[in-house]
Amino acid sequence: MQSTIIAAHQIHKTFRNGKIEVHALRGVDLAVAQGEMVAIMGPSGCGKTTLLNCISGLDDFDSGEVTIEGVDLRSMNDRTRTTYRAQRMGFVFQTFNLLPVITAVENVELPLLVSGVKPSEARQRALAALAQVGLSDRSHHRPAELSGGQRQRVTIARALVNNPAIVWADEPTGNLDSKAAEDVLHLMRQLNQERGQTLVIVTHDAEIGNLCDRIVRMQDGQIVDDGMNQAATAAREAVLVA
Repeated sequence: MQSTIIAAHQIHKTFRNGKIEVHALRGVDLAVAQGEMVAIMGPSGCGKTTLLNCISGLDDFDSGEVTIEGVDLRSMNDRTRTTYRAQRMGFVFQTFNLLPVITAVENVELPLLVSGVKPSEARQRALAALAQVGLSDRSHHRPAELSGGQRQRVTIARALVNNPAIVWADEPTGNLDSKAAEDVLHLMRQLNQERGQTLVIVTHDAEIGNLCDRIVRMQDGQIVDDGMNQAATAAREAVLVA
């Protein structure tokens, strides 16, 4: 039986602007097993991104408990939490967040250098990560010289270069055309299968949901449905055969 790697219990989060209060999360419970690929879906404003930010440690929450790999997030100070994220987590965002003035390989190796890895080892690992996402021949190109799909592949390589336990993704195909989105989607599923990493993906894209092990549906700051994805098995097999 797979062990639980992410456990959130009764998470509440309220945003305040003067006298206006928005209850973004209303007592959310969520458990994710190690190696699982989970889609969090729902209409705009339902709390999907807020939930991802809270359970990944990017944002604070008002009350509740989050444990990652058995460690309570709230027991960590800011520095410890930042170090933990750098070593054990990877992030993929819709906007790529690549530095435009440096090459693909330099973008990928940056988190390693920040973590204190020697430059020669960081370069080796960055090139290996780019090879995994099929971009060996674009390693010395700057982001402006890459297509949207290629830039997102660089982002995925950067997220994977530390071999994290968990990869968090927020609308990873949102800025891509349909072909590039399909390629990135299949790449994420393939890497999940090959490396056994846990993926939690916030998305509007039904195609992503169809390839995930579970679809968690949110509405008005609450989870309204959480179950195994009926289509996942057949879709996974199609990806692995392709």
